[in-house]
Amino acid sequence: MVGVHSIEVSSMKYISTRGGVSGLSFSEAVMMGLATDGGLLLPDSIPQVSSQLGDWQGLSYSELAAQVIAPYVDDISKTDLASLISQSYASFDHASVSPLVEVGNVHVLELFHGPTLAFKDIALQLLGNLFGHVLSGTSAKLNILGATSGDTGSAAIAGLRGRPGINTFIMFPDGRTSPVQELQMTTVLDKNVFNIAIDGSFDDCQSLLKTVFNDLQFKSRYNLGAVNSVNWARVLAQIVYYFSAWYQLQRPSEFDVAVPTGNFGNIFAGFIAKQMGLPIRKLILATNSNDILARFFNSGIYQKGSVHFSESPAMDIQIASNFERLLFYHLGQDSQQVGQFMTDFHTTGLARVPGCTGIMEYFDAGSVNDADTLQGIKKCYQDYSYLADPHTAVGICRAEQVLEPGVPMVCLATAHPAKFEAAVHKAMPSIVPRHAALENLHGLETRKFKLPASDDHLRAFIGEHCPDC
Repeated sequence: MVGVHSIEVSSMKYISTRGGVSGLSFSEAVMMGLATDGGLLLPDSIPQVSSQLGDWQGLSYSELAAQVIAPYVDDISKTDLASLISQSYASFDHASVSPLVEVGNVHVLELFHGPTLAFKDIALQLLGNLFGHVLSGTSAKLNILGATSGDTGSAAIAGLRGRPGINTFIMFPDGRTSPVQELQMTTVLDKNVFNIAIDGSFDDCQSLLKTVFNDLQFKSRYNLGAVNSVNWARVLAQIVYYFSAWYQLQRPSEFDVAVPTGNFGNIFAGFIAKQMGLPIRKLILATNSNDILARFFNSGIYQKGSVHFSESPAMDIQIASNFERLLFYHLGQDSQQVGQFMTDFHTTGLARVPGCTGIMEYFDAGSVNDADTLQGIKKCYQDYSYLADPHTAVGICRAEQVLEPGVPMVCLATAHPAKFEAAVHKAMPSIVPRHAALENLHGLETRKFKLPASDDHLRAFIGEHCPDC
């Protein structure tokens, strides 16, 4: 285990993977988002909860979340925290929040029952409430800057729209999200929401985000906050559903989890759950043709390539923003080595680590191409009457490749299939997935702002739209 300690220790603080930030409270970490030294924030130790697992049997999702999250929170009372969590999941359309469904030999954990029908709702509904709690009773203003490949943007907007004291600037690659994903963002006309269509890829959006956040003078001037998974609270909220899956499986001695991932945040949450004592045997990393993560875990070489636009667009990513957090643990929490690795990567597009043993062995990584993704959608529907979106299909395909007898396999379902109608229809021409919440978006007024992939243009846009900050 990595840096675990007893759950009774109450003074959790936050540090940066680059070593330049330490001693932050939970609320300070939430509001800072990306560390001011360019690194990512992490708790200074990981609570060990193995002895508590029996006590949590039978809890509702919100009650379980309160137990899992509380050890990481040093400056919000347990009563207030439980209330914020309960509010966050009150709008979900399934009582279990994340129900487990059998699909052949795989147990699919459905994470798309929130307001925007994507797994991002589970974290971003809570993050919006945390921002509101920290700002309540103050005159402070917060300007959220986010980048999205589709689902993060709409989920962030759903959690932040109309909130006093908060402006929300969301960048997305123009024309490279699904049409309904764009509608989920651009049909929100609240005055505090600014959807920015960037002429480029998601990696361009993510690069702009990091560049602007690393401009410390600008970040301070406009009090920038983050909703991307660089924000620790995002990862923290996602840890909970790994515990929920285990309880729904009736607490097996071990289980595997297949995770479709591009930014590494979803699967990193599983890594933290394992470190806390949840008996996850293997984390099955599933990528599409943008396979930088799969190549790394199989070679130790982290090498950027060109972005390939695929049927699973939320994973069309070549720079996984949360990978640095795992690297920090793999390198023995040596911030100097982490900084050197990231410098090498950003300078040359390639970096290596010494060996892929230790915690790297917790992961089994592979990629799934578009043809197999579409075939996976078709097979799930024909064999099991289950309709999967293309990202979930990537996870199921990888899961089926590595199933082992006697070890339950969970696959995370990341979005409702209606969000990716074109891909599902391509796999199953007789099927057109629908959801009323998405159908109702068509014909509504939309608003977006187009910008080139330029940090100067982005700074100017933020300054223009919050001149009194």
